Amino acid sequence: MKSPWNILLVTLLFLLLPLRTLASPTSDDQPSISDPNGQTCLEKLFLKTTCYLVIEVFGPDIIKLLSTDVNADVVCHSLEFCKQDPGQPLCHLYPLPKEAWKRTLEKATQIVRKSPTLKYSRSSSDVCSLPFLAKICQRIKLAIKNSVPFKDVDSDKYSVFPTLRGYHWRGRDCNDSNKMAYPGRRPENWDVHEDSNCNGIWGVDPKDGIPYEKKFCEGSQPRGIILLGDSAGAHFHISPEWITASQMSLKSFINLPTALTNELNWPQISGVTGFLDSTSGIKESSLYLRLWKRNRCNHRDYQNISRNGASSKNLDKFIESLSRNQLLDHPAIVLYAMIGNDVCSGKVDPVPEMTTPEKLYSNIMQTLKYLNSHLPNGSHVILYGLADGTFLWNHLHNRYYPLGQLNKDVTYAHFYSFLNCLQVSPCRSWMSSNKTLRTLTSERAKQLSNTLKKIANSQKFTNFDLFYADFDFQEVTEEWQKRGGQPWQLIEPVDGFHPNEVALLLLADRLWKKVELQWPHVLGKENPFNPQIEQVFGDQGGH
Repeated sequence: MKSPWNILLVTLLFLLLPLRTLASPTSDDQPSISDPNGQTCLEKLFLKTTCYLVIEVFGPDIIKLLSTDVNADVVCHSLEFCKQDPGQPLCHLYPLPKEAWKRTLEKATQIVRKSPTLKYSRSSSDVCSLPFLAKICQRIKLAIKNSVPFKDVDSDKYSVFPTLRGYHWRGRDCNDSNKMAYPGRRPENWDVHEDSNCNGIWGVDPKDGIPYEKKFCEGSQPRGIILLGDSAGAHFHISPEWITASQMSLKSFINLPTALTNELNWPQISGVTGFLDSTSGIKESSLYLRLWKRNRCNHRDYQNISRNGASSKNLDKFIESLSRNQLLDHPAIVLYAMIGNDVCSGKVDPVPEMTTPEKLYSNIMQTLKYLNSHLPNGSHVILYGLADGTFLWNHLHNRYYPLGQLNKDVTYAHFYSFLNCLQVSPCRSWMSSNKTLRTLTSERAKQLSNTLKKIANSQKFTNFDLFYADFDFQEVTEEWQKRGGQPWQLIEPVDGFHPNEVALLLLADRLWKKVELQWPHVLGKENPFNPQIEQVFGDQGGH
């Protein structure tokens, strides 16, 4: 199958090329004018451009193939998006056609070859080799690789642009031409003349001449929240409407440009750093929103330093994207939450790829030493345990996958087998019919969680205190069932792997209550001036 990175990159280029030629910054460097639903005019243009390109390039061939009653597997192979390497098994999601596979594929391939619309190359050559795309390609790659904003004029790691690692991932910059103005810093001269920490509180009270920042925030113990996480922490989500014909409508793909430029993640509604209202309808909110409601001086002080595929083994590749100045900034609560990739891989034999307790210990100590040299004194670090992924097979394997619901022909067991065949499964060790492998993986995950607990109980650092919390998914499942829900409803339906928005918010709720009960000093005091802040500054400039 073609590289997911190449597909994502090409799509991002389709979305960004119009931006490069048509967009110009407004006076306050904010995104373009939005319609009443909050979608920018540029996003509408991106959506149409992408849709037209896909239909123009692939539409005619796909329609011709489907009109011959072949299934999606045949279409995928005939267009060479899927490929069977010599000596490798045939990977298919749907039941094989009644006619011999080789003959069916030959017929389909002939249809494509005769197509007058065949104007594109199916080679795997790098699109970034084109001279006019090389520069923008490099910028996109660096932004994603380094987990820093694509658009950041003053290079302070904060942005006024939402996606491509912008303010969906970390608090919105309030002055992108001043490197010394950013969320989380201690106010400069009590922000008498301008907002230096982007919390929306600045100026002087005309009644008594006292700066608002000093009056409302001094002594309130402001703090930010930072997540060092994986795709679960970033809230990886693919909408079922994008792949299920019966659910598709004109509105189905409105958020597709945003999703693609966020690497198919939704940090803006995640359990740790989400700042938008939940789309799930449950009352629970993110850790950041709770911290902000506790003390409105914490406004915009969040960072989601998460990456798809992240683990203790590769955190050192992007931890430097964390933004905290020991001398200038407020303390922070750091949540280390790599809940699965240390035991997960798509390899045929995933066991040798699993992190050992000894290696995890070494990796975590390296991370904690880095944090100790970058976090302001008075910070807090919480190590989050690993998940027990046996939940996935137990609750999903015999349910119909979204692509199989219409004809009742594809279950999650089939879907997992398909991903394993392609060797692209996010976690072959749990997404497998092999019970022995699933059990072994959970045992290793438990060993790693115990290692994290051991570190938290034994290690001391000068700039932060250290805690451990279990990944309480079983308890969250029980809570969801008390509300009338089913366990399978807590997993992302399209990938069959990640906890969904409901699960993430319930996990955040459980962690908040644990911290509030056992380590209340971590959260800081409730600010008695919250009502006055809201009265004077309203929504503090929004998020």
